[in-house]
Amino acid sequence: MSQENVEAIRAVYKRFSEGDFRASADLLDPHVVLVLGPEFAPSLVASPDEGAFYGSEAVANATRAITEDVALTMEAEEVRAAGDTVLVSVRQRGVGRTSGVSVEGRYFTLWSFRGPKVIRIESFGDRAEALEAAGVSE
Repeated sequence: MSQENVEAIRAVYKRFSEGDFRASADLLDPHVVLVLGPEFAPSLVASPDEGAFYGSEAVANATRAITEDVALTMEAEEVRAAGDTVLVSVRQRGVGRTSGVSVEGRYFTLWSFRGPKVIRIESFGDRAEALEAAGVSE
């Protein structure tokens, strides 16, 4: 895994922490796949079989849908190489735009690269599960 890829993802999360969710757009391969379980976007993902979004436009649409009702920030607590991917421990905070209800959560995201482009983004609720998906151990 290239240290450049790790640094690119660090820079993305710096902007995500400021609410700029277009930060990863230039990194995404046109055929990128975003994989989310129902626990990450219940309004978008009715079942585990429906949690894949194919292509950079679908990823952008999913991101817009997720941030439509909630003002979010995502902060990287840890960014590290994990096999051929970059593993990020994410702290997400948000406030409902109409309800004002605060939400906070922690999860893990794998960013898989082909060359300088991200080809897959997958989120996990459990660190061990994310490491297993990356093919590495603690």
